[in-house]
Amino acid sequence: MTESAAEPTGAPAADALGRALSAEHAAVYAYGVIGGKTSGALLKRATAGFDAHRARRDQLRTLITRRGGTPAEPGPTYLLPFEVRKPADAVRLAVLVEQRVTTAYLELAADRDPALRRMAALAAQECATRAYGWQPKIGDPFPGMGRDGADIDAAVPTEEAGADAASADPAGSADATGHEAQPEPSAQDGQ
Repeated sequence: MTESAAEPTGAPAADALGRALSAEHAAVYAYGVIGGKTSGALLKRATAGFDAHRARRDQLRTLITRRGGTPAEPGPTYLLPFEVRKPADAVRLAVLVEQRVTTAYLELAADRDPALRRMAALAAQECATRAYGWQPKIGDPFPGMGRDGADIDAAVPTEEAGADAASADPAGSADATGHEAQPEPSAQDGQ
């Protein structure tokens, strides 16, 4: 079988493993902060997330070592995207951490090695599940889908209804597709 331009090469696996390990180091750090700002059920969830990321970190360190590499050590501290002052901030950070770690594993999921693909896919799935557990809502929908997951075409007025149907919202908060306007992130959001 010949290699096509669409197929990933095996060489970047070490780099992708290193990036996944770095993401896990940062997640372990962040979950320490998250745990410090939560209590009760949220603290239990933070502890479970901390333990899961620590286990994945250790798995990646072992995998890198077995492949002849030297796993990177964690940094002494990590810059958080925003200040975590209260439990709501901790929840927001947990969701962000899980989304970013998921992204790190997606690169590994494209590797040629089926064992790496499987490990990466399972890790990404676990992260996505944890993110949803922290904040059970779907963020931005796929193109062509409405906020509630319904087909966007179902929300668009038909020609028979006329152009006035698209602007039927008295407050004028809907855009041309009938979607509710979303607030812009503030400087406090760190975005």
